[in-house]
Amino acid sequence: MAIFGLFGKKKTKAKAQRSYSSANVGRLFSDFITSSLSADSEIKPALRITRDRCRESARNHPYSRRYLQILSTNVVGANGVRFQSQKRNPDGQLDGPGNRIVEQAWRDWSRAENCTVSGQMTFRDAQRLFIETWARDGEVLIRFIKNDPNNPYRFSLQFLESDYLDEDYNTRLSNGREVRMGVELDERGRPAAYYLFKDHPHDMQGFGAQDKRIRERIPAEDMLHIFEQERAGQTRGMPRLANVLSRIKMLDGYEEAELVAARVSASKMGFITSPAGDDYVGDGYVDGGNIAMDASPGTFEQLPAGMDVKSFDPDHPATAFAEFEKAILRGVASGLGISYVSLSNNLEGVSYSSIRQGVMEDRDHFQMVQRFMIERFIEPVYREWLFWAISSGQVNLPPYRYDEFANAATFRARGWNWIDPQKEINAAVTALNAGISTMQHVHGHHGLDTEEVFEQIDRERQLAERYNIDLAFQPFGDIKKAESNGDV
Repeated sequence: MAIFGLFGKKKTKAKAQRSYSSANVGRLFSDFITSSLSADSEIKPALRITRDRCRESARNHPYSRRYLQILSTNVVGANGVRFQSQKRNPDGQLDGPGNRIVEQAWRDWSRAENCTVSGQMTFRDAQRLFIETWARDGEVLIRFIKNDPNNPYRFSLQFLESDYLDEDYNTRLSNGREVRMGVELDERGRPAAYYLFKDHPHDMQGFGAQDKRIRERIPAEDMLHIFEQERAGQTRGMPRLANVLSRIKMLDGYEEAELVAARVSASKMGFITSPAGDDYVGDGYVDGGNIAMDASPGTFEQLPAGMDVKSFDPDHPATAFAEFEKAILRGVASGLGISYVSLSNNLEGVSYSSIRQGVMEDRDHFQMVQRFMIERFIEPVYREWLFWAISSGQVNLPPYRYDEFANAATFRARGWNWIDPQKEINAAVTALNAGISTMQHVHGHHGLDTEEVFEQIDRERQLAERYNIDLAFQPFGDIKKAESNGDV
């Protein structure tokens, strides 16, 4: 029996050693707090304060503001996401007249006076507001204003801050549906409606004694509630700055402390002491019972009898300040999914290879965000706009063709310039000649469309012929023509 017990203990110990070390509960893991709460149970108590802190950080901290600028610049860009209708006829050819009608109407609606109900934002401005709100607040609320009599297209957008969606409203309705943090869910867990305050609940500039806590139920088909879902069953979104907010706050406090210490150090102050500790009773300048001296450059002062000077010379800024700040910012950049070089604007000691690797990873991340914005925001807006544009007569197409053009939309986000143009252009030409790439792939890298590029080249060729100018670039048609004539 003793032998069996001995083997039993060894077996139990071996089994424990084979388990996950991440589940250890020893003293080294005693401060590793865990929870088994659902996504909504974790989000609910932290949502409002985290959102408010992220907004404060974006207002006052340069690195938080820098991150939002990086997203706006690289995801939206100067021209925003471009729309192109590519509806094709049964013979496979593009429906030129129909596509032009839809594209021209979309450009007209994208103007500030038509796009939003306030008349203050173009659609490119709306894209910028969307991406910054999503990163800072964690979620974006957009209400569709349908059959709007003040809009020629009978459709416009209304951006609402996520404060309008009452996170404190949680209940079970009489029809069996559940309301979680202001979102009504049907039996499948799909949003059916949103409970929004009629006025901003924290607006301090309004007049009158109106109750700002009055809610109204908005059907889900009239709203876009967009957030990045990180866990199954998640109803509300958390800001992207949330996981780095504590680091940014601590870095801000550390920089302030170093700045104050550096100012004190630059003052080069000192103290006048007396061996006997007697008060000074001479003719010198006395400030509040303490002797004080005004020092001027290149002068020497005679101290009162029995007095001595003890210098106060703090050593700041600390020599490790720069490296410590870099270490903190690297963690912040990693948490935000971008490179340290992009966040800090610091190109010190960066080689071509390292910066290229960082830029390529950044661009992969930005392309994912671009696709998220297109699929969750731009495409739903386009489909709703097209319905009302056809219904209002602003798009002169029969209603039965709605599905054809709704499914033929292509949205192209901004591209980027090459890091080393000569090398990468040569690589693109080699890939084209080898048949492992296409013109659209190369053009798409810059956010361009091949058909539009070819049309522009053709217009420039005709213009050059009119003025008898030889172009540096010879279009493919001219090369083939020269070959057929035996000139090449």
